[in-house]
Amino acid sequence: MNFFTRLSNGWNLSMNSFAVLKANRQLILFPILSGLSMLLIVSSFFLFLFASSDWDITALDTLNNQGTVANYLLLFGYYVVNYFIIVFFNTALIHCTRLYFQGRRPTVGEGLGFALTRIGAIFAWAVFAATVGTILRIIQDRVGFLGKIVTSLIGAAWSIATFFVVPVIAYENLGPLGAFRRSATLMKEKWGESIGATFSFGIIQLLGLFLLAIPSMLLFYFVHPLAGIALFLLGLFAVTVIFSATRVIFVSAVYHDINGDPVKNFNQKFSENLFLEK
Repeated sequence: MNFFTRLSNGWNLSMNSFAVLKANRQLILFPILSGLSMLLIVSSFFLFLFASSDWDITALDTLNNQGTVANYLLLFGYYVVNYFIIVFFNTALIHCTRLYFQGRRPTVGEGLGFALTRIGAIFAWAVFAATVGTILRIIQDRVGFLGKIVTSLIGAAWSIATFFVVPVIAYENLGPLGAFRRSATLMKEKWGESIGATFSFGIIQLLGLFLLAIPSMLLFYFVHPLAGIALFLLGLFAVTVIFSATRVIFVSAVYHDINGDPVKNFNQKFSENLFLEK
């Protein structure tokens, strides 16, 4: 199969992912809720930090300059919260897509309810992923330039190996290490590296940002700078949540296709050729 065929297959998968989101517009709430939850928790953290230091903003500089175990523990806690929130809402979205693939009309409540039943597994994964992230950060800080190269390579491998982690956590009774191994096995045995869909998502997202930049610049120069900035930020938020939801739908479709489940709005011949087999 040549490169352009893979791009064509990836384009079709991308469009099918958007079709699922278009048919279930309520699913866009999951990345919005995820982002708002993260913003609320981070804001609460900084509010607590300022309050505990008599509202002295230099407390952040002191914290940043510690470079000690306390600093890494704080980073670890942030990672745990970050992974937990993202995986929780992605699990809810994954389940809603599964209901849709089965011919049902999913609701946000059904997705959140299912995610709550998997909250223990989600938290365990968050701790596991946060541990990996903190270790990589320590290596990066202590080894210098070489550490950055090493952590970049490991980070890329981690992203590939954990491609299927969320649906595995959702539907397979495995612990964090087992979920990691299962996801890596699915990637290694069935798929390989993404070609078409990743490229297509990137092209579409860049096009969306370009189209957003034009009216934003016109407002900035001919109406008021704040109006242009506000439009761009709102548009950027919209583009981000749309593509976040679409990518999760894509992961869900590929996972269910691998497991032989019916995948509505996806053509199997496209998904079979999405990735290069190793």
